[in-house]
Amino acid sequence: MSERATKIWTTLAGLPLTMTLEWPFHPSASGADFWVLHGDIRVEDSGGLHALVAVNLSATVRQVLPSLEPKDAEAPVINALRTQVDRKQIEFVKSGKLLPVAFSSRHYDFKRQKWVFGKAEDGTIAEMMERKVYWETKANSPSSGDRCEKDGETRVWVGDPTEAQYLETTPAHVLEVTSRLVAANRLVRMEGQFAQATAGLMNQGERFVSAARAALEEIEKKHAFERG
Repeated sequence: MSERATKIWTTLAGLPLTMTLEWPFHPSASGADFWVLHGDIRVEDSGGLHALVAVNLSATVRQVLPSLEPKDAEAPVINALRTQVDRKQIEFVKSGKLLPVAFSSRHYDFKRQKWVFGKAEDGTIAEMMERKVYWETKANSPSSGDRCEKDGETRVWVGDPTEAQYLETTPAHVLEVTSRLVAANRLVRMEGQFAQATAGLMNQGERFVSAARAALEEIEKKHAFERG
């Protein structure tokens, strides 16, 4: 996959997201002891729904990061945002409302010295990798969402450490599960750490679209209820 290819970050509920982060972090203008990173989270195939966010990095978490550069901070930021979406704390709209998001010690286990976003079982990992490969293939080959007779050409990085961190496992385990449960069902073809969608996977688009629609509806219901 080329560097310019669209990267999809799926949530556990099946929502396909793209994230644009405006590096670098900068000190809070209010003088408070935290750093801020602005970003835009978009829901694929939703007609323009997105969330403008201000990620507020606490001083406590700053101490465990080697640096505030993307190489050290990007993965936990992406996963903290995905976790907030999982918890229905981020509302997606078509306006430009800015939402502050706490990037705090709730995402870090100081005793074990590791990021924690919720450990996933093998079945959940396999389902999420199916969704990731489907949505990333579709995003980079728009016509692939239709009924197709050939395998997709997009190579999706299944061994991405960011995905393993989100699922609280290792890249090797994600690869093993994808090979054992997803490739075995002929839904993807594995090439090292990368997966390519088969026609069989791409022809199941309605399953992935329905899951994304249901996840978005649950978020909308929560925020509608809170607004009264």
